[in-house]
This record gives sequence, structure tokens and C-alpha cells, in this order.
Amino acid sequence: MNQGKIIVIAAPSGCGKSTIIRALLDSGDLNLAFAVSATTRPPRPGETEGVSYYFMTTDDFREAIADGAFVEYEEVYPGRFYGTPRSEIERITSEGRNIVLDIDVNGARGVKELYGPRALTIFIEPPSIDELRHRLEARGTESPAVIDERVDRAAYELAQAPAFDARIVNDDLETAIRQTHALIDGFTSLR
Repeated sequence: MNQGKIIVIAAPSGCGKSTIIRALLDSGDLNLAFAVSATTRPPRPGETEGVSYYFMTTDDFREAIADGAFVEYEEVYPGRFYGTPRSEIERITSEGRNIVLDIDVNGARGVKELYGPRALTIFIEPPSIDELRHRLEARGTESPAVIDERVDRAAYELAQAPAFDARIVNDDLETAIRQTHALIDGFTSLR
């Protein structure tokens, strides 16, 4: 059995990354599985261990970091970690399935360095920073200060985009989904 490949999709907040990933998984023709991340935050109502996240204590997470158990991780807030377990990638790809990771630009670079040609990194970008700000404001879920933070972070992330294997501008969601699907289909059909 052929080993599956690793698809990494990164994007600034508000670029449609989660919607694109959901559409790719729902298409059913890419042999994709989603990587379940580990976190130190407590489960929210309705979340299931091993489906939503792998829930860990901060001490266990730190020990796993020291053991090299993560292909990437980030301390988002003090003591609040998120990471992709190496075992999750190996489990899914050893079954011959392709795995999709929804991670930040720094994690994406690390995964590419670790897996080389087995990994395809795709950066989803907004048509412009102004359009991104408009999308974030239209959500109505964040304060102006949080939107400013996200836009500032997006500028940093956009500067990292040239390091990715491919870039997709999400000006029209259906077009972005089709383009991303075609990239992944071409990549996963290469052996």
C-alpha cells in the first residue's frame, strides 16, 4: 500500500480556510482525512476526545514536546498549547490516506522541512488586506481591537506566503475550492 501524503493549508483568519477544507473533505474523492490536533484547553460542550481534539494537561503536553511527539505546536496563550501529533500523521498516512492539516504559517514551514516532498503547502490569501478587514468586520464576532490584531497578523502571514508550494487567492469561494481541489488532486496522484 502506498503511503498517504500530507496537505498543509494555512491562511490568515477570515480567508475561508476552514470552509475550503470542509468542502475538500466533503468532496469524498481526494482520500483525505483531517488531522486531529492536541490541546491543553478544556473540552467544550459537545467535543469528543480523539474526534474534536486530543485533550491533554499542560504538563503532559510539555512532556510530549520534549519527547518530539509533535510535528508542530504553538503556545497560543500562556499554558494554552495546540499541536499536531506526529502519531496522527503517521497513523493516517500509513493507512494510505492523505491527511490535511489546518495550521499556521510557522507550523506549515516546519512540516514542509520535516516531510519534504511528501508534503504540499498551500497558502490561502485574501484579494487584499482591505477586503480581509471587511470580511472580519462583516462576521460581527470580534471587537475592532481584535480585528486590528488579526489584520496585523495577516500582514506578517502574507509576507510568508512565498515560502509555500502554492498560493490561492480566495476572491471567489467556489473558484478557490476548485483550484485547491485541483492542486491536491494533482499532488496526491503523483507517486
